[in-house]
Amino acid sequence: MAFADNLRALPPIAHIAELQLIDTDGQLAATIPNTPGKAGSVTVYNALAAKHGSINAAAAQEGLELFAEHTEDARAHPGSHPNIDRLLQVIATGKGYEVKVIAA
Repeated sequence: MAFADNLRALPPIAHIAELQLIDTDGQLAATIPNTPGKAGSVTVYNALAAKHGSINAAAAQEGLELFAEHTEDARAHPGSHPNIDRLLQVIATGKGYEVKVIAA
């Protein structure tokens, strides 16, 4: 399925202002704001965290599938899709993230 189709099947995110990704040391590693151009990533990461409890290797693998056609583009152009790059890094290192939801 295409990324846009996958997004329609995931829970809505209107109640989220941003997601904060907390690394294994308890430090804020990244934020993903619920803004145009990032809302798809917020939708995916929120759904993965709800299902898996965190962004672990299993969640990251599922995330790559949800990002669909964008995953191959991210592999071909590292740095162009930082939220997909982050999932690839979780798989490669085994180091995931706790996800903190900041309400809108």
